[in-house]
Amino acid sequence: MERGAIPDSTAPEPGGESPEVGCASQAAPEAARETAPAVTLLICTTCRAPGSEAPQETQQLAERDGARLLASACAASLPEGVAVEGVSCLANCKRALSAAMVRRDGWTYVFGDLSPDSAPDLLTGAALLAGSPDGLMPWRGRPDVLKRGMVARIPPLTLKETR
Repeated sequence: MERGAIPDSTAPEPGGESPEVGCASQAAPEAARETAPAVTLLICTTCRAPGSEAPQETQQLAERDGARLLASACAASLPEGVAVEGVSCLANCKRALSAAMVRRDGWTYVFGDLSPDSAPDLLTGAALLAGSPDGLMPWRGRPDVLKRGMVARIPPLTLKETR
């Protein structure tokens, strides 16, 4: 599949989930820890923007706003240490479009109220998080959509102290 391409198949996989897509290179599971990017940007591909006209059940995956956001992010030049992947649902439907940023051994951020053209802002935020010395996304320089749209900040599993 070409970088940024969205699969033609929109049929749910067994278990009812839509296929996951992305533009990150996939390492073998045993090598994943050593080769994992500093930050992985996860974009919900099943999200529809508020007011979308077609019912979700009949709308093709490639037509959904979340899939368009993913394609836009994949088409952009990715910052150093950042990978982008699609996920079938982030369960943040009331604040769609949604995305999450996971820092390796660091904090995770969940964002909502995004638009199909939020890819540059998401990539700017991912670059800030990847370059942060303390694993927290700095407030200064963070795009406004990521300030207003933050849903949650989740500590790393290895957190030893309260920040």
